[in-house]
Amino acid sequence: MQSVSQLSAPVGTTLSRFIAQQQHTHKGAQGELSQLLADISLAAKIINRDINRAGLLNLDGSIGSSNVQGEDQQKLDVIANTRFERALRNGGEVCCIISEELEEMIDTGNHKARYVVSMDPLDGSSNIGVNVSIGTIFSIFQRLSPQGSAPTIEDALQSGTAQIASGYVLYGSSTILVYTTGQGVNGFTYEPSLGEFFLSHPSIEIPEDGKIYSCNEGNFHDFPQGTQSYLEECRKEKLSGRYIGSLVADFHRNLLKGGIYLYPATSKAPDGKLRLQYECSALAYIVEQAGGMATDGSRRVMEIKPNALHQRIPLYIGSPKMVEKAMDFMQQD
Repeated sequence: MQSVSQLSAPVGTTLSRFIAQQQHTHKGAQGELSQLLADISLAAKIINRDINRAGLLNLDGSIGSSNVQGEDQQKLDVIANTRFERALRNGGEVCCIISEELEEMIDTGNHKARYVVSMDPLDGSSNIGVNVSIGTIFSIFQRLSPQGSAPTIEDALQSGTAQIASGYVLYGSSTILVYTTGQGVNGFTYEPSLGEFFLSHPSIEIPEDGKIYSCNEGNFHDFPQGTQSYLEECRKEKLSGRYIGSLVADFHRNLLKGGIYLYPATSKAPDGKLRLQYECSALAYIVEQAGGMATDGSRRVMEIKPNALHQRIPLYIGSPKMVEKAMDFMQQD
């Protein structure tokens, strides 16, 4: 029989309490960022519900159109984009939003707000119909234009070094929200019966080296020669090839266990395929805060200044020793 102390054991630190406790570490913080993160977590809870009942409500599958990227748009892509846009607009802390699903920047009408959000509302959504983990990726910037005025495109086109927060939500066997505000990386697991995210992965640090490489090797012969040589070396060393096809899921596993994720340029996509503003910058901030590295093959991802909302780049991200070794092979091209 369980004792009273076991039955009444503390459930842990909630996300909202953790954010409030950390607010003092940010100079000039007035609560807006805390509210913004709360708005994001609310949208994530709603999307988690939508995903869990997608099959029952016929929410999986394509809507029969393409997004701005030319990719087949899934029903839940549209739903997730709407959920986040609505939460951020109603929360009042965001002056503009940029989304992988939308061609243009959204002016929320909250011209006194201080923040800009970029997001991939539902990464890997084509995997919904086969019950594979999918995710949300987000970045938060402070606006450059004066408060009280309409936001400008310059507010949206900031390099990763300007981020004040970034994170992702992984919808899988459990739903977990991982984020950083430049004070390390922390993960929170959703407890659906209580409707709260609880701190489950404090102070995440990526292992310096790893045994996993994540790459779509079906494109092997279209990769740069240096990348091909690195992958051949991975095989010689008998590393484990693990590729889910959902960026957030692959990244999360490597963040916890150690590994490298590679999405190189190809002959069909010479500029790379992943989006700088919606995927790469956010994950680069997280991995660097956890002790890892992120590069496009020659440049630190965080330092790349975007010149367009939907700019694409190659990506090599993960444990520092593995990324450095991959770069050594890349320099042989």
